Amino acid sequence: MGQESFIYSFVARGTMILAEYTEFTGNFPSIAAQCLQKLPSSSNSKFTYNCDHHTFNFLFEDGFAYCVVAKDALSKQISIAFLERVKADFKKRYGGGKASTAIPKSLNKEFGPVMKEHMKYIVDHAEEIEKLIKVKAQVSEVKSIMLENIDKAIDRGENLTVLTDKTENLRSQAQEYKKQGTQVRRKLWYQNMKIKLVVLGILLLLVLIIWLSVCHGFNCTD
Repeated sequence: MGQESFIYSFVARGTMILAEYTEFTGNFPSIAAQCLQKLPSSSNSKFTYNCDHHTFNFLFEDGFAYCVVAKDALSKQISIAFLERVKADFKKRYGGGKASTAIPKSLNKEFGPVMKEHMKYIVDHAEEIEKLIKVKAQVSEVKSIMLENIDKAIDRGENLTVLTDKTENLRSQAQEYKKQGTQVRRKLWYQNMKIKLVVLGILLLLVLIIWLSVCHGFNCTD
């Protein structure tokens, strides 16, 4: 899976696009903008549309819209994970400030490269993110099933001991899924730290090589 899986992305206030990013040419921006005009942005919601082997994914929250266009081979869950990541970063950087006053596309220079980095991160860690999504879905499913069973047990008049046992089973399974999710997040953190350490090592090596070269050229002595 390559970074080209993501084609285009934007952040908008209402229907006003504040920042956008793409490395491709085409009519993706105009189609996405048309969708934005027609979608009900007043409520916090998510939408996905398919068009010409691509998906147009939208996330609306608190009057802002986050959109990403992706190849249809990329799962909807991965696209939404990207939008959640962009939303959190955008709110952290501009919430209560520039986000409310920025003019159209005025944040392209600042936030465009940020969206590019988020695209790369999501694509590079797609497998781990999908596992985490599955774990969360399993937790929700187990909770729903167990709560339904408890409701049925109450209706049948089963004793409190049986209900307590079922509740404990629910708690145990939820803790196990939470543990799996924590392991996935920890693995992502270690991978990121490893990359940072490698880059730092390369930079230090380059500085050492340059210093030795300069010293050799000028016959450096103590």
